[in-house]
Amino acid sequence: MFRSTAELEAGLSEVAAAPRERGHVVALVARPRADERAELDRARLEPAQGLVGDRWAARFAGGTDDPAEQATSLTLMNSRAAGLLAATRDRWALAGDQLYVDFHLGEENLRPGERVRCGGAVLEITSKPHLGCKKFAARFGPDALAFVNSPQGKHLRLRGLYARVVSAGDVAAGDVIEKLSA
Repeated sequence: MFRSTAELEAGLSEVAAAPRERGHVVALVARPRADERAELDRARLEPAQGLVGDRWAARFAGGTDDPAEQATSLTLMNSRAAGLLAATRDRWALAGDQLYVDFHLGEENLRPGERVRCGGAVLEITSKPHLGCKKFAARFGPDALAFVNSPQGKHLRLRGLYARVVSAGDVAAGDVIEKLSA
């Protein structure tokens, strides 16, 4: 059920080959309650709420205007990394991220403060690291946890990244995600 370190390392080149300037949204997932996932065809992204319908905003009674809190409102994961770690498509949502994108999320491609257009919304990459935890290890195995939290895994952001919504908009599976020029 869990991939070995050797299997994970063998798939790394495919993850690293993800588009760097313009990719697409592969999947959207809301987390209405703890350990509950709802795959969506379309979602609304709002600055104070992140993904509307996700439990993140419930911590703040429906939303927050605090930029520090908004820095963790949304998580993106490279869909190639999700595929590698989860082994089957039906297990991606277990990672707990909201947007799965065919887009290179590595540190050298997306620095904190950079912005991307994702469907009709604009997102800003935040500096908070998104790392694997004991829940991640339980769902994908100890090798996967060590893999995403390794120096190379952190550099490539194999576990994903945090972003905040700068400009509200709708996003759907198949929509473009692209870097915005500075």
